[in-house]
Amino acid sequence: MRDSSFFTKVVHHKADQTAAVHSKATPIYQTSAFTFKDLDDLEKYYEGETSYLYSRERNPNPEELAEGVAALEEGSAGVAAASGMAAIFAGILSVVKPGDHIVAAEDVYGGTHNLLSHELPSLGIEVTLTSFRDQKSIKGEIRPNTKLLYSESVTNPFLRVEDMTVLQEIAGKNDLKIMIDNTFATPYLLRPLQQGADLVVHSATKYLGGHSDATAGVLTGERELVEKARRKIVSLGSNLSPFEAWLTYRGTKTLGIRMEKQSRNAQALADAMQRNADVGKVYYPKNVSAEGNGAIVTIALNKSIDMNTFYRTLGWIKIVPSLAGVETTVSVPSRTSHRALSDKDKERFGIDDHIVRVSVGIESSDDISAQLEQAIEASK
Repeated sequence: MRDSSFFTKVVHHKADQTAAVHSKATPIYQTSAFTFKDLDDLEKYYEGETSYLYSRERNPNPEELAEGVAALEEGSAGVAAASGMAAIFAGILSVVKPGDHIVAAEDVYGGTHNLLSHELPSLGIEVTLTSFRDQKSIKGEIRPNTKLLYSESVTNPFLRVEDMTVLQEIAGKNDLKIMIDNTFATPYLLRPLQQGADLVVHSATKYLGGHSDATAGVLTGERELVEKARRKIVSLGSNLSPFEAWLTYRGTKTLGIRMEKQSRNAQALADAMQRNADVGKVYYPKNVSAEGNGAIVTIALNKSIDMNTFYRTLGWIKIVPSLAGVETTVSVPSRTSHRALSDKDKERFGIDDHIVRVSVGIESSDDISAQLEQAIEASK
């Protein structure tokens, strides 16, 4: 199991106290701006002697979150943003500019797929989405203007585990940067920066926050790239609010114990679903890390299952277009996260209404399996 130092680090990544009043929890700096005693005091900000002027630029709460995630990922710097997509966008823009080219995995989250296939090309950035299952397909898409390889450590929704050794080799030979979305794995399971990635991004809305009550993103990695991304976040106004940052950072303190429990529960659910004759296929990775294989299980129900009945009879398991809270939930990728994909792409990837992504919570593993099994039985 994970070395006990991880469980200590998520609670105590920052030992120093900077506030004049030494509260046990960091105060919420719910302010749009900071004050100064006089002109000399104001000038100290621009000379780098004081840190805070205006919360769109810097605020103690988002910085605490970013520093905490950077410590867990073992990155040299971090920056928080208003959402995972904002962090992804800023991270990409720290590497590429109009005229540059990105090679990205085709099986990424639907929102990222839309950003890569529609938004970035409208800004003059070329993007090729291809299969990352075969290194030949990656190498075949490298161009003279290629600058970045983009993928997810564990993909959404079919849970393919990225081969970082292959990406590192390709990037090294072609002078490319690597950016990895580590949302599903979290630093509890994987640390892509230690496997050759230059940037790692999180939808902190998910496991880092862990309680489905805040929307946030965090980017960490090489300091030079992170600082470029920070300037993009400031200029685009995609900064994270103090209260959202405070909530998310509070959530990170239980990341270790949540992921430990949720990963065990997910393994139990995957095993139970494998034994169910009405489940055509179970997507659950193996050998992700010594600490487990993650907390998401995706199942393909047989076509004989009536999906409306299935969802109506799930009891306390809610349909949620997100993941990673402490409650077990299900989502419908074809109707939510991957809705924007063309029908052709959905068919090619195998995403239809019978694909169910289960975000496994911290309840009793037996209760989780029983709840899904009774809904499947009722839906025949």
